[in-house]
Amino acid sequence: MSEYDDLVAALSPVSAALNKLGIRHYVGGSVASSFHGASRSTMDVDLVAEMADRHVAEFLKCFGKDFYLSETAIRGAIRSKSCFNMIHLPTSFKVDVFVSRQRPFDANALNRAKIEQLGDSRVLEIHIATPEDSIISKLEWYRQTNETSERQWNDVTRLLKLLGDSADMKYLRESAESVGVQDLLGRLLR
Repeated sequence: MSEYDDLVAALSPVSAALNKLGIRHYVGGSVASSFHGASRSTMDVDLVAEMADRHVAEFLKCFGKDFYLSETAIRGAIRSKSCFNMIHLPTSFKVDVFVSRQRPFDANALNRAKIEQLGDSRVLEIHIATPEDSIISKLEWYRQTNETSERQWNDVTRLLKLLGDSADMKYLRESAESVGVQDLLGRLLR
């Protein structure tokens, strides 16, 4: 099995559960960056989801013994608009679910995500963050980690180079300002 097959095996049931409950979501993080050409190996996948407390009971019912997940962690992440983890035991793949913070940027990223196909021998159709939204999210993560994550900085540098002239600079600048990373975007563009 390839890394993408493991990713699809872990991600498919999570996406199916979110779809069943009508919860909008998309893939972000290094999987989205890799999808757009800035490849690197990973054993986790980041999902952004518009989850609410009313979804938790039904969401939990969607999973059996193949996943480790915690109701307490899910409810805590929803309350604090943060993240909870799920571990797909057969593959050891981790799914990090980031609860949408409902900011204008978060709504835009959800609306702009496009349905794409992930996988090699198994294929999953799922919304994936645009390259521009991936750049902004990674710059924000870089800021939150005291600007020490070279992986995040390298990802955004490669994504911007891959986009070249097709980058939506107006959107990048507006989004960077809205989440407070305009200085990092400026440094990246230099």
